[in-house]
Amino acid sequence: MKLLGLIGGTSWHSTIEYYRLINELAGERIGLDQNPPLLIYSQNIQLMREQDKALINKTYLEIAKKLEAGGAEAIVICANTPHMVYDFVQPQVNIPILHIADAIGKSAQKQGLKKLGLLGNKPTMTGDFIPNYLKVHFDIDTIIPDAAYLDQSHYYVSKELTLGKFTPEAKNFYLEQMRLLKEKGAEGMIMGCTELPLLIRQEETDFPLISTTQLHAQSAVDFIFS
Repeated sequence: MKLLGLIGGTSWHSTIEYYRLINELAGERIGLDQNPPLLIYSQNIQLMREQDKALINKTYLEIAKKLEAGGAEAIVICANTPHMVYDFVQPQVNIPILHIADAIGKSAQKQGLKKLGLLGNKPTMTGDFIPNYLKVHFDIDTIIPDAAYLDQSHYYVSKELTLGKFTPEAKNFYLEQMRLLKEKGAEGMIMGCTELPLLIRQEETDFPLISTTQLHAQSAVDFIFS
């Protein structure tokens, strides 16, 4: 098995979910009496809350180099939003960073989906690190909620979901956003916050949900056994 490095802490709830999924999926291949070796660096989520992009880039590069020096053969960033550092960090390390949008694109292609709604916090929805990757590598278009709803979505992610709080109000909000995005042409929904699949399960909606966490964890396990 290849040694994988994980960058977590954004939030620790999502890091636990990644760790659980990677071990469960690996266990399906090697048996539940074994687990893959992993290097985990869990940082303070406050770094992302301050939204200093230069500092975020610098910190993630330092962490990536530490994991590489520790023997990691690839890196998984255990959240959606921190993938904003990918274009800065990847050219400066000698091991691959497994991009979350690659897992999204492959799943959407298998399902024949060409236009996806994107839900998450404000930096994820308004940033280009997921939409551009999907467009360039998979020719998939991405649409986001109307501007009037962006702050509310950001509130639910940053003040509730990443703190482990899952409320009926948040669930109803995102179910309504899915309906509105479908009216704008979305054929499926990117659950672009690691905690969103914990809030809304596939059986609770008719919209195809693309669970970034599950898919990203599967790509991590595929690498481990590659």
